[in-house]
Amino acid sequence: MNKILAGVDEVGRGPLVGDVVTAAVILDPNYQIAGLADSKKISEKKRNVLASEIKEHALAWSIGRASPQEIDKLNILHATMLAMTRAVDGLSIQPEHVMVDGNRCPNWQYSSEAIIKGDGLIAEISAASIIAKVARDEEMVQLDKRHPEYGFAQHKGYPTKLHIAKLAELGPLAEYRMSFKPVQQSLSLRDGQLAGSK
Repeated sequence: MNKILAGVDEVGRGPLVGDVVTAAVILDPNYQIAGLADSKKISEKKRNVLASEIKEHALAWSIGRASPQEIDKLNILHATMLAMTRAVDGLSIQPEHVMVDGNRCPNWQYSSEAIIKGDGLIAEISAASIIAKVARDEEMVQLDKRHPEYGFAQHKGYPTKLHIAKLAELGPLAEYRMSFKPVQQSLSLRDGQLAGSK
């Protein structure tokens, strides 16, 4: 009898905007999904194809998230742990053991282990990494449609040179993580400009 194993990974600790998104996946041991790997090392097109296959054939999958407000309140590490707990709690099957990408596990009731670079080593974690990345990227595309001037579809919320310039020019939206340094700097910069223009 195979042990019911779940893999967990997060996407979006580094961006300045949007939720931190995590996924938990329990793969079917009788169905092999070819090409699973760290989501960052797969093309967007392949990620989308794999995400559909994972969702169709996994025994269970779930997405958990923490909002920008929760990130600001808790800090990004604790918000990520909260999102991971929500992902595993959301699974329709209770896992017997959870494998988490990285160097720490949330403080939860599950039997678990943290695996550094697990998203490139463990199929369940790779699968979680892929569906979390596809979900978050899609949210950035939707945000881009509402606010095209920020370029979210390009930089996906990460602090690229273009994004920092747009943030300084336009100021943060409600979806921004106000506790992140570049966002605070853009606020103080705009405050200074407003004070100077009075």
